Amino acid sequence: MKALSLTQPWATLVVTGEKRIETRSWSTRHEGVIAIHAAKSFPRLAQEICVNEDVFNEALRRHGYLFPSDLPTGAIIGTARLIGCRRTEDISAQLSTQELEFGDYHEGRFAWFLSDWIAIPETIPCRGALGLWTVPPDIEKALRP
Repeated sequence: MKALSLTQPWATLVVTGEKRIETRSWSTRHEGVIAIHAAKSFPRLAQEICVNEDVFNEALRRHGYLFPSDLPTGAIIGTARLIGCRRTEDISAQLSTQELEFGDYHEGRFAWFLSDWIAIPETIPCRGALGLWTVPPDIEKALRP
């Protein structure tokens, strides 16, 4: 199983289904279930977005995350199904305000479409990596139903 590391709060927004498109500077042809990893680093600017930006604050509160310190880091927090990838300029006009707020839709970037998101009840501590990376076998086993 492949995994994708995301900084908080974006990792949690994906596994709760609030963020259905992840934007990247690179394309992928990979499809299927991927693990969502919350990066260990949680920069102050990202923490401030959780509190100061209404769309982020409201989406997180809907799922019981009241403070940035409630968001897990350095762990796999769920899974999602990667179902496709398109250029951002081809889709940005069709997106909700919330989705536009949660991603970087500048020209030349790529939109990774996600579905079937699942937040796991107990996060699994794990080191992340850049790009799509392979989940260790013991963790993959724990993620499979």
